[in-house]
Amino acid sequence: MKKRLLSGLVGLLAAQPALSMDLVETYEKALSYDSGIAAARASFEAQQAASDVSQSFLLPQIGAFGEGNMVDLDGGPTADYSYRELSYGIQLSQPLFRADTWFRYDASQFQTESARAEYNLAQQQLILDVATAYFNVLRAQDTVTTARAGEAAIRRQYEQAQERFDVGLIAITEVYEARASYDDSRSLRIAAENQTNIAREQLARFTGEYSEDLENLRQNFPLSRPEPMDPAAWEVTALEQNWSIQSALYQLDASESVLKEAKAGHYPTLDLSASYSDTNIANGTTSQFDGTQGIVGLTLNVPLYSGGGIQAGVRQQRSQVTVAEETLTTVRRDVQVTTRSLYLTVNNNVETASALEQTIVSRRSALDATRAGYDVGTRNIVEVLDAERAYYVALNDYANARYDYVTNTLQLKQAAGTLSPRDLIELNNWISATAPGIEALANDNKTLDDPSR
Repeated sequence: MKKRLLSGLVGLLAAQPALSMDLVETYEKALSYDSGIAAARASFEAQQAASDVSQSFLLPQIGAFGEGNMVDLDGGPTADYSYRELSYGIQLSQPLFRADTWFRYDASQFQTESARAEYNLAQQQLILDVATAYFNVLRAQDTVTTARAGEAAIRRQYEQAQERFDVGLIAITEVYEARASYDDSRSLRIAAENQTNIAREQLARFTGEYSEDLENLRQNFPLSRPEPMDPAAWEVTALEQNWSIQSALYQLDASESVLKEAKAGHYPTLDLSASYSDTNIANGTTSQFDGTQGIVGLTLNVPLYSGGGIQAGVRQQRSQVTVAEETLTTVRRDVQVTTRSLYLTVNNNVETASALEQTIVSRRSALDATRAGYDVGTRNIVEVLDAERAYYVALNDYANARYDYVTNTLQLKQAAGTLSPRDLIELNNWISATAPGIEALANDNKTLDDPSR
């Protein structure tokens, strides 16, 4: 069955609520702006036209002609004769048996199907690229959020250390440790802000616009395991529907048809020709002949020897078939490995995110206890700073695990050949302008950052 990813897409997108369309709107803008998808569409249309050109050589060729001649015969003093000849009419030719042309047309049809598969693959790649760029911006923003929160917390620790040193409660080394950690947190925040700018540039590469505010994933976004929960089932689906495999398979069919075309160089050809003309022959002002003429004929050509070119062409194309076969095998193996790896990766993302969510709670408790110990003198400033960093690293790792889950799930569907705009629409339902992202978790730590506790 021939799939068309964009069939009915306009109506599908138009039916979605306008307030929850940020991710889908980004994809819509990319559809009209991205030069890669435009080139893929033009390449497919060019191959469709090439197939029509191949078909035209199997259809009747009709043309009109006209001819005028002035003939002067000079046979001596007594045999000088001249006349004018005018002729015009219509002629038709129809191939009756041209095996090479038929096989060439078959090859062009297979190449068109391969181009269609490549175009569908380009559409899927655009979906994946846009979603990845979109969530990379959110990922970078979350990194900035945690970096700023961490910087603020460590700055407060540095200020407290300075105050304690001023009253003689701690040694100067603890102030130096706090200052070093604060400077390090500043550098991390600066790098995170720069990465956010880069991520925005990469997203604008697909849309042509810079968006300051992107809707984020809700905190209750479910991280569910792939369905079906069987890597073999995903592998079977990928072998049947992956567009890279489909393209390579059609290329093999096209190469085999070209091989048949090369072998057909030994076959005879048979053409039908017909013409109808009106001819007038006149000597001066005297008409010698004025009438019509109809001709119908068959032309048979039997190739006998072409200098060995046909045999060489067959050998060449047979090797090309081998190339196509091995390419198909390589693509299938790559897809199998990619599909199984992504299935395992998505499951790992689910488990990792669950563990990191609990890690956040544990790190907060550890930070709370370390700060309390520092207040009573059982912990030093280095331990407090390490606990601060560990907590914000856990926050950031948890956010990254969720984004990794989203992008890897889309990659798994692309490998299986099932990725479509509907996946973006379903994902968009879990995105909201009011979703605070990791900022909510970071803000939950404000009580821990309060020096007055």
